[in-house]
Amino acid sequence: MSDPQQPFALIPGAADSPVLLHVPHGSRRIPQRVREGITLDDPALERELDHITDAHTAELAAAAAAIAPSAPWRFVNNLSRLVVDPERFPDEREEMLAVGMGAVYTRTTHREPLRPPETEPGPLLEAYFHPYADAMTAAVEARLAAAGSAVIIDVHSYPTAPLPYELHGTGPRPPVCLGTDPFHTPPELLAAAEAAFGGRFGRGGIAHDTPFAGTYVPLRHYGTDRRVTALMIEIRRDTYMSEPGGPAGPGHGLLAGALAELVELAEPC
Repeated sequence: MSDPQQPFALIPGAADSPVLLHVPHGSRRIPQRVREGITLDDPALERELDHITDAHTAELAAAAAAIAPSAPWRFVNNLSRLVVDPERFPDEREEMLAVGMGAVYTRTTHREPLRPPETEPGPLLEAYFHPYADAMTAAVEARLAAAGSAVIIDVHSYPTAPLPYELHGTGPRPPVCLGTDPFHTPPELLAAAEAAFGGRFGRGGIAHDTPFAGTYVPLRHYGTDRRVTALMIEIRRDTYMSEPGGPAGPGHGLLAGALAELVELAEPC
């Protein structure tokens, strides 16, 4: 069992499994010392968490791991992405800086102030971002050592209607978006996801890189190590929950089955 009071958790799977389910945005928890730097009042912060949190994705990954023939490993963020967003670049490479949502957010999903504009990101990066990145890198290194490869499956969700912060929100919003990387997403991994989720939603229910693109790979391996493959799964929230921040519904179990099938199919990838 993982300790939810820790900022992140690595939950073991089968010793020889290369698959690592990554759940970076599923928590609402904000430490008090970080809360003090957020300018929203409590009701406004709760509304923002409803919109920004990928609700129930940690439970989805856990359910898939429980039914997969060979249990994947799981790396779960136990803190809200309003603390830091571990999937952003921590520097000027991050395009979301344009809307105040780099590794340390200063704006909300509706482009309203979240933190004072003069907020210095360095202390939050040192306290939360870099330890997370180091631990995720170590988790990938461990899969490489144990299995000879690492398959990162990035588990996300997204709202049915676009939010103002989205830079590419005008495109299709399918039930399942598969985010890819030209270096780290081989055709066979993409085909495995299409088979697993297409069996539930049909091929018309799946699209690539819309409305969100890309996938997470630790910077140590990014663009250099082909033993590390990766794919992002973005699930439209109306398929499994009440929006914006309500309970999970019956679709949650359907998605857990699809994710478990992907885990099984991804092992040779």
